[in-house]
Amino acid sequence: MTAPRPPKIPESVLVVIHTAALEVLLIERADHAGFWQSVTGSKDSLDEPPALTAKREVAEETGIVVGSPAVPLAHLHDWNLRNVYQIYPQWRHRYADGVTHNTEHVFGLLVPRDVPIVLAPREHVAHRWLPWQAAADACFSPSNAEAILHLPKFLPTFVAGTAR
Repeated sequence: MTAPRPPKIPESVLVVIHTAALEVLLIERADHAGFWQSVTGSKDSLDEPPALTAKREVAEETGIVVGSPAVPLAHLHDWNLRNVYQIYPQWRHRYADGVTHNTEHVFGLLVPRDVPIVLAPREHVAHRWLPWQAAADACFSPSNAEAILHLPKFLPTFVAGTAR
């Protein structure tokens, strides 16, 4: 018999994975068909830095390794945006009793369009690249859609010194 999972920490990351051409990678949740989103995930420990959470979640959910030759660490950027939102009722059972809100740290990750995507099948069943505005429209989460709409203002940070 496996031990019950500890409650999730109500602090997470949202990573908008994108290309220099403003295409955004969306992944479809395995547990809710039609729910498209960017990479998200909770901290594993209270002292885990959000950037480490972002790197870990990107690798777990997409197979993209931040810090590899194809995706240098410098391409992961903390947008210094924080969303505090009410946790959807269908997911509250994952948190400690009485936890109703989560703080989400928003990151952007610049990748080449041809980066291989390997989904975690228990978490996601499909992926697609969309122009940034269409990606925002396709997200089920309002905070995810809002983050994607910020992408154009953060893009120069990512592509400075790189070929577009």
